[in-house]
Amino acid sequence: MGNKENKVQLRKQYRKERQDRFTNESWLHILNASEIKDVKNIASYISYDFEPETSDLNKRLITAGKKLFLPRLIKNNDIEWVLWDGSQDKLKKNGKSYEPVGNAENIELEVIIVPALHADRTGSRLGQGGGSYDRALAKSKAWKIALLHRGELTSELLPVEEHDQKVNAAATPEIIVRF
Repeated sequence: MGNKENKVQLRKQYRKERQDRFTNESWLHILNASEIKDVKNIASYISYDFEPETSDLNKRLITAGKKLFLPRLIKNNDIEWVLWDGSQDKLKKNGKSYEPVGNAENIELEVIIVPALHADRTGSRLGQGGGSYDRALAKSKAWKIALLHRGELTSELLPVEEHDQKVNAAATPEIIVRF
């Protein structure tokens, strides 16, 4: 089985495991990371289903005076970043996720908070499979941190393909691991 097929199987397994053991926790402790404290332009996302909850984190980033950018998919499934002020009426549903309404900005992000199903000890992450984040991460020099539930950070190496982008760190509800 090739890496692509292996990743498809792992996504299915990890989604089921995530759903079975889901608990709603907080990742607010990442606000204390030195890589986040003194920066202005941060990208995050609006979590859905069984993803690590981002609503309290996003709210705290905005109240701390950070400029918070959210991803919006464009027609080729690439991501563009839109400044968001925390207002629910400036979000539009697209499939399962919510995306920001407004003009995209060509901004040099300093931190990108990334969704992931799993990450390994080398910083490889397994996303949802669309490649949108990998393409966006490849274009950015930002510090990249994946949010994970307990048990989703593994010492076993994940299968990778040429286009896959590594993250600099992963956070569970308790810890931040830098790679």
